[in-house]
Amino acid sequence: MSRVTIIYCHPYTKSFNHAVLESVVANMKAGSTAFDLLDLHADGFQPYYDAEELRLYHSGGTHDPLVSRYLDALQHSDGLIVITPIWWNGVPGMLKGFVDKVMKEGEGLTHTVSSTGIHGCLKNLKHAYVLTTSTSPTWYFRLMLGNGIRRIFINKTLKQIGVKRGTWVNLGGISNSSTQKRLRHLDRIRSMRFTF
Repeated sequence: MSRVTIIYCHPYTKSFNHAVLESVVANMKAGSTAFDLLDLHADGFQPYYDAEELRLYHSGGTHDPLVSRYLDALQHSDGLIVITPIWWNGVPGMLKGFVDKVMKEGEGLTHTVSSTGIHGCLKNLKHAYVLTTSTSPTWYFRLMLGNGIRRIFINKTLKQIGVKRGTWVNLGGISNSSTQKRLRHLDRIRSMRFTF
């Protein structure tokens, strides 16, 4: 049976992103898929290094219990689902801070560094799904902004920790979208076949 880590990055429980989270959870439960939910805002995650956390970075250590819990979830999952808005053409600072602090350097952690580059250790994460919403239309990100979510976040950052494949699903134009469009998107998420 697959186990999935869901990273949820939005502070407002009445947001559309929260409705996406609820749809993902319904999907996981319908498929009897075990999951760990990392709700960064609800958990009170501190998304920046303090001096002690940074001192411990290269040894793979941490003094933040959430970092330890989050890293353990990633190490024991078959796949990853990230739910986040796109703010100012990229991922929010909270999610960037998650990557900064949780992705620990060292053998058996998330990655190692050698003279030939960064090598991922989380090869257990077979597939990542990045589910986003944006004010700008999806075509704008793909054609005018260099497709950063796919090209950088999925194909570089996630790949560098060991994720083998990635899928990006965005609901663009969220601010001006109709209720019908939003409901269709949630239906799509609830019935989506996540493969890990």
